[in-house]
Amino acid sequence: MVSSVPRLVIAAPSSGSGKTTVATGLMAALSARGFAVSPHKVGPDYIDPGYHALATGRAGRNLDAYLCGPELVAPLFAHGAGGCDIAVVEGVMGLYDGAAGEGELASTAQVAKSLRAPVVLVVDASSQSRSVAALVHGFVSWDPQVRVGGVILNKVASDRHEGLLREALESVGVPVLGVLRRAAQVETPSRHLGLVPVAERGSVAVEAVSAMAAQVAAGCDLSALVALARSAGALTGAAWDAGEALVSSPPPPLPFPSPGAAPPDPHRPCGPRPRTPDGLEGAGRAVRVAVAGGSAFTFSYAEHAELLSAAGAEVVTFDPLRDEELPEGTAGLVVGGGFPEVYAAELSANEALRKAVAELALSGAPVAAECAGLLYLCRELDGLPMCGVLDASARMSERLTLGYRDAVAVSDSALAGAGTRMRGHEFHRTVVEPGAGKEPAWGMRAPERRVEGFVQRGVHASYLHTHWASEPGVARRFVERCRTS
Repeated sequence: MVSSVPRLVIAAPSSGSGKTTVATGLMAALSARGFAVSPHKVGPDYIDPGYHALATGRAGRNLDAYLCGPELVAPLFAHGAGGCDIAVVEGVMGLYDGAAGEGELASTAQVAKSLRAPVVLVVDASSQSRSVAALVHGFVSWDPQVRVGGVILNKVASDRHEGLLREALESVGVPVLGVLRRAAQVETPSRHLGLVPVAERGSVAVEAVSAMAAQVAAGCDLSALVALARSAGALTGAAWDAGEALVSSPPPPLPFPSPGAAPPDPHRPCGPRPRTPDGLEGAGRAVRVAVAGGSAFTFSYAEHAELLSAAGAEVVTFDPLRDEELPEGTAGLVVGGGFPEVYAAELSANEALRKAVAELALSGAPVAAECAGLLYLCRELDGLPMCGVLDASARMSERLTLGYRDAVAVSDSALAGAGTRMRGHEFHRTVVEPGAGKEPAWGMRAPERRVEGFVQRGVHASYLHTHWASEPGVARRFVERCRTS
């Protein structure tokens, strides 16, 4: 198939230049004008896509060439952008910054080239005038395969300042597509891991996104930006599809039995449900997988729920801050990332749910926990009781742990067979002691060699965030284990 959805990549020379404000404001401004906008974010970040979703009414989706491989960037984009009028892709860090020591891998520039998309460079002009020409010229000429189609000048002080900047950029030949002044109402609060997620800000987040939209609409040439987006080259190849991904992924090893359970029948069918392509025969009844949500658990990739559904699960969201019991009939549990450290008192106070989670884990049911989920399963967090599934304690730390990881599954689990290799991302300012159980979840191959995480009964708990589109078999394995546990 050919995807010709108009698209733009919003990039910058460095972090803090205003990419999120411009990208989110542009998404919201175009949505207000009747465009169906597909929102995307380069890299592993979960927080910005929440603002994108608020701006567009569609799930924010990540495009990460390290986690998923460069070959999946265009298919995942086409999947998310299907049926839309235009797509806006927010970059990460500086335009040419990527995974440490890996060249252009996972950079905004690499994604722009994979998508054949023009780039709009957001430049923080607050402390410069004529030098802006040298800066933009350098970014334009660094990689001829990256097409910088325009510049948006941010944090411009005055009309005179704007005039100096425009005059300087005339020599570069890159059009100025927008000029934005400082605006306190569009700023979003930050804390120890970046922006405060949308789910925690409620109506204040809605007001902030509206302010971003108004600022971009007033300061940018929306018609020129849409015209630039329409100049993107066509993408060939099939869009990513959860059902097709499960069909084409290698079948997982047969799930290991729960303690005391009969061995699985080797002739038992496995694979996606009947609705998947090619008439593949389904694996049996749908099973209910509960996924933690709410303000404390806001980190998840949209493709995870899609893969679980395609594998035969009924995905039900619950809020550990409010719900006192798991959804009825829960056969498996997914607790992703978020900020349990901010809500430790409330999570601890919900003793009924903590007990329900512990009982589910003790029964041998599959539980997949990433980062925040790992903390929630610990015995305690900052001295407050948690679920007690893991004999480990968690606490806040002064040290930020951040970066991509190359990992291999050390122990056989409900999520991954031993030897399964996946790339992931760590992003936390907490410490779990001990850092690994008797059966660790992952062995880190890079940047340093160590073991991490816990596998016990049906539990797989780790700090590592992974993107299941890179290894769809983990979703199928997890759902199959839900049926047999």
